Amino acid sequence: MRRSLIAVAALGATVLGGGGLAASAGAAAAPEGTYTLVNAGSGLCLDVLSYSQEENAQLIQWNCHGDVNQQFRVSGSGTGQTLTAVHSGKVAGVRAKSLSGNVQIQQQTPTGEAHQRWELRSLGGSDYHLVNNRSGKCATIQGNSTAPAAIVQQNTCDGSRAKVWTLRPVSGGPPPTEPPPTNPPPGSWPAPRGQQAVGATIAVSGSYDGGLRRFYGTGDLGDGGQNEGQDPIFRLADGAVLRNVILGAPAADGIHCAGSCTLQNVWWEDVGEDAATFRSSSSSATFLVDGGGARKAGDKVFQHNGAGTLTVRNFQAQDFGKLYRSCGNCSTQYRRNLVLQNITVTAPGKALAGVNTNYGDTARFSGITIVGDSSRKIVICERYTGNSSGDEPVKTGTGADGRHCLYGTSDITYR
Repeated sequence: MRRSLIAVAALGATVLGGGGLAASAGAAAAPEGTYTLVNAGSGLCLDVLSYSQEENAQLIQWNCHGDVNQQFRVSGSGTGQTLTAVHSGKVAGVRAKSLSGNVQIQQQTPTGEAHQRWELRSLGGSDYHLVNNRSGKCATIQGNSTAPAAIVQQNTCDGSRAKVWTLRPVSGGPPPTEPPPTNPPPGSWPAPRGQQAVGATIAVSGSYDGGLRRFYGTGDLGDGGQNEGQDPIFRLADGAVLRNVILGAPAADGIHCAGSCTLQNVWWEDVGEDAATFRSSSSSATFLVDGGGARKAGDKVFQHNGAGTLTVRNFQAQDFGKLYRSCGNCSTQYRRNLVLQNITVTAPGKALAGVNTNYGDTARFSGITIVGDSSRKIVICERYTGNSSGDEPVKTGTGADGRHCLYGTSDITYR
């Protein structure tokens, strides 16, 4: 994944008028080279959100996987070094050249200005504070968070571990890479760059880039059935990342996540039983679906059987039953949370989300666009009383209730 890091200012720095940071006598600069930057407070890596190459894309922390959106070239010497994201060629800079605390650090087109330059102050070994030349503030994690996707911002330098960054050299320099595939506009789908038959589930730990090839089931994965007990095409270990994949037909049971996972730019041409199933016994598990789309889902697109929070953003769905269902009758039940952001769905479809109120589930909606549903038959949110006995759950209501189904009229657009 992607994030740019800016580390903590060394104690005793002298701040000039206008917020500029004076060069300290004998300050040690980091050696020039290509690095991943690991936050000492969380153990997560500086990352550019969603592999974006766009101006002002946010820097965050994410599970370390070594992809190019987590690689940064350190250039220059002394107190005026730059951090350049390998995948985009843009540099880490403070939003709007701000002098204030709690302001985001983003990737920006290089201009050479002070808000894009950093003093990497050695704390000994490979640990550094990243101090912005304009503001004199340190790169840190918002709220000292240890969670993936927490944003990187500038704040007053102190002894917090969230403001310490460990520079890990990238062996042999960055690998050659072509620009990552980008999402096509709503209603269109990417063309596959080749295809691969899958006769046995592909296990993924770390990061797997499918190169936008089409993967489809064959043999035991190729019967095209809808039974709940099917194996998936991909099974992701806790913390795994799967990106740039198209699942063709037959798709078996799609993708299973054993714990926290990220699906980036993944497309389902013809959903099998479910597109993806999320499992974890930890309430702190985080699942992210960023980009991509699914169509021809007779039942569900996303099935949430475990605990934790699923975020789906920048996603499109066509011809579906439910976009999301918190399991209504799993033998072990949990509280589950859903966040839907910037979603486009095209009729026919039945519902965007189904949650279990008796377990405390929540579903939050924003930026939802519904296409081709002039009679408004697609339900935004369904509420159920779930159970662990295997019985059919009882539906208790629909619509926003301010507690479990969270949205307003401005969050939903029909066209």
